[in-house]
Amino acid sequence: MSEDILHRIRVSSRNPDLEANEEMHNQALLLIEDMCYLMCGSLLVRLGMPAPDRGMNDAFNRELEREREYDRHELDQSVQTNVPLLNPQQKEMKAIDDGNGGLFFLDAPGGTGKTFLMSLILATVRARSDIAVAVASSGIAATLLEGCRSAHSALKLPLNLQTIEQPTCNIAKHSAMAKVLVASKIIIWDECTMAHKRALEALDRTLKDLRNDSRCFGGAMILLSGDFRQTLPVIPRSTAVNEINACLKSSNLWRYVKKFQLAANIRVALLNDSSAQDFSKQLLTIGNGRVPVDESSGLISFPPNFCNFVSSKDELSSTSIPEHHC
Repeated sequence: MSEDILHRIRVSSRNPDLEANEEMHNQALLLIEDMCYLMCGSLLVRLGMPAPDRGMNDAFNRELEREREYDRHELDQSVQTNVPLLNPQQKEMKAIDDGNGGLFFLDAPGGTGKTFLMSLILATVRARSDIAVAVASSGIAATLLEGCRSAHSALKLPLNLQTIEQPTCNIAKHSAMAKVLVASKIIIWDECTMAHKRALEALDRTLKDLRNDSRCFGGAMILLSGDFRQTLPVIPRSTAVNEINACLKSSNLWRYVKKFQLAANIRVALLNDSSAQDFSKQLLTIGNGRVPVDESSGLISFPPNFCNFVSSKDELSSTSIPEHHC
């Protein structure tokens, strides 16, 4: 890292003969300590490494600066372009932007424009130079939103939520992430239906403490999104009852939720594909539990036109990945 810093300074100063010095070494230690602090809340001296020489005014502001580095002009243009494209159901979400906080849930089956809407909400808040925090329950989902990270990484959630009755986020009051959460205008949690209910409860306790506010989530605005018809929390060595008990709907916070729903399938509307529309309806029928269940086996039967059935792994592989794609 010191060599990389040296290279950058040589290029910027146009002095190829510049040699490494103690200041560059100290800058590398600062970068390492910032990352360690954000990841595990520890300074280098506690990890058995040399401590960098920090100025008295340094308060780990990198995390806060990161949330303010968005191009306001570009975001504003994006908002102006995309707001007219919202359908009536999506426009109802504008009601949450009243500055009074609250807990909201966006029920959005696949293809109903959830990611488009949340991206627009994030852009709207950030275009005003306000802070919007975006997290997701999985790393894959986190790649779909600008500036989004996994909830466990960003919020420092305990890994053993199942065994802790009243967990809290591992965020110190004077840390960079604490400053971000206190200053944030909205916190969006995508694919929240996969999260353990105690993860949301941990965020609630932490925000109340950081904001010194006894209201739900310390008065912050929380927007949850997902689809309970899909994957619920995965609890190792458990039963269906345990999974439902760990679900967000089983949390005492759920009674405070204000619900919005997206039902119009945007993909079907744009493609005008009747088969896609049938598939979308079939998914909702299964997800809503309207498919007859065999009493003896407890299993359901897929409609004959639901998908292509194969008899072996090789056939599945050749069907899904044609040879000319390999």
